[in-house]
Amino acid sequence: MKILTGNDLKTGQVVWWDGQGWSLHVEDAVDAGDKADAIIAREEAECRVNGAYAIDGEKTVDGVRPAHIKDRIRALGPTVRPDLTLKPADPSAGNWVI
Repeated sequence: MKILTGNDLKTGQVVWWDGQGWSLHVEDAVDAGDKADAIIAREEAECRVNGAYAIDGEKTVDGVRPAHIKDRIRALGPTVRPDLTLKPADPSAGNWVI
């Protein structure tokens, strides 16, 4: 299965081809098959998406998922627990220089 991803031109957010347009949710992605290159060319020419590319995808019980870890991170978010990240405004963070 080939799915398409890219970035929204207005917001920069990661988007996924849903067969009609671009969705923020990877679960909406559809198989572009051998039409992937044509869809990408048309959508980039119409300035609807930037940096679009086709990737391998797989259907799981949770819906469509990218096959490669890089794109899974793009689709599903950070790989760390948000409660463990250093927050610059946190007074207990000390005098860190970032």
